[in-house]
Amino acid sequence: MRLSVSTLAFNYVALSFVVLAVMATPIWYAWRELIDEGRTQILVADMRRLTNVFNQRGKDGLIAAIESRIGEQPAEDEKYYLLADPALVPIVGNLPVWPSELPLTGTGPLTMEIRQGNQLLRAVLVRTTLDGGYQLLVGRNTAYHQRLEQLFMFDLAAATGVILLLGALSGLMIRRALLSEVHRINLTTSAIVKGDLSRRLSVRSGNHELNMLEQTVNRMLDQIEQLIQGVRNVSNAIAHDLRTPLSELRFGLENLSRTRPAPDHTFAEIDTAVADVDRVIAIFNALLRLAEIDTGARRSGFVQVDLAKVAGDAAEFYQPVAELKGVTLTCNRPGELIVPGDPLLLAQAISNLIDNALKFVPEKGVVSITAIQEADLAIAVTVADDGPGIADEEKSKVTERFYRSDASRGTPGVGLGLSLVAAVAKLHGGIFALTDNAPGLRATLTVPHAASPHVFTLRSTAQASGRSES
Repeated sequence: MRLSVSTLAFNYVALSFVVLAVMATPIWYAWRELIDEGRTQILVADMRRLTNVFNQRGKDGLIAAIESRIGEQPAEDEKYYLLADPALVPIVGNLPVWPSELPLTGTGPLTMEIRQGNQLLRAVLVRTTLDGGYQLLVGRNTAYHQRLEQLFMFDLAAATGVILLLGALSGLMIRRALLSEVHRINLTTSAIVKGDLSRRLSVRSGNHELNMLEQTVNRMLDQIEQLIQGVRNVSNAIAHDLRTPLSELRFGLENLSRTRPAPDHTFAEIDTAVADVDRVIAIFNALLRLAEIDTGARRSGFVQVDLAKVAGDAAEFYQPVAELKGVTLTCNRPGELIVPGDPLLLAQAISNLIDNALKFVPEKGVVSITAIQEADLAIAVTVADDGPGIADEEKSKVTERFYRSDASRGTPGVGLGLSLVAAVAKLHGGIFALTDNAPGLRATLTVPHAASPHVFTLRSTAQASGRSES
């Protein structure tokens, strides 16, 4: 659900109104109930006191009490008193006549309009009949409480206006702040679109609301720059590695066409041309395998694989090569080590590691393959050798496609072997790491015991070696 600034401001105002209504409604209800009940209780209590005065001191005492009350009452909270004879003729009080609408049955309270001079006032009245048929009326003007109610309603309306004003101002301020941030981000992205891939969003210190977004965008830009740089490097490497065999192929064919040598020499040159073509095809096959792995297309074909058996088969396959070079090749595998994965890709990755080690290990050297189950149930296959190893500064570059260190320039390969191993590890949600073996190199491919249901990522930056092959 997408929310605009205006929608957020509207929701804020609506929520504020709801909160205001929830608070004001019970206050208003309690106010009305308490005021009405309290006003009635005061009038009834006053009526009882005057009735007691009449019973104790007679009519004259009641007249004096009423006159005293009329003289002492405040103007802003006016009370009404009236003592009338049985014929309802006023005897004493501040009302000129007995209200004609006031019934002579019951004691009230009754809210009604009464006339005082030229004014028509609204009052709450209670009445009682005294001994001798005298009628006593006690009332209170409601204007004072009406003013309080009007003040409450005015405050409620003022609060409503403040909420509307704050909602509008907040919406404008949020909109301006967001547009400012969007403009800043747009400037950076526009520069990147124009080719300046080094531009990044400035991340402010503290707990700014957009820091997480800015950091995420910067990481995305780092990844984009890395991918673009990788594409450039791959393009340059492909052009460089294909130029040599294609140039040799063209030169050999052109020489054959020009010199027309004897059949034996001709067939020898044809064999050389076929070898150059095979080298080009091998490069493209490796790139196609990497592209297929990167898309995750092979993940749908995962099955249960005994990684220990795969490592053992690879060691057995390379045993003759090791014997020809005088290298001791051993494989230590305790038993079945089952993982979900692609058996062909896992076999290719382990084979690449063994082949890479055999290229650089010296005569009478040692290459050991170990397959174990780690504490977290992950399966780790390690290929260790006692060769020359590599410098630490080159270890982070080995999985870059077509990267070859100075030490590997004279060996066969185009620099895609360890790139494929890293890609296979990523596909299986695992880790590919290279560490020192003191002397030599340890290449470890770790595959989790269970396939991850989420997007597979390379969980650890691969430690690099300067040795790679196609």
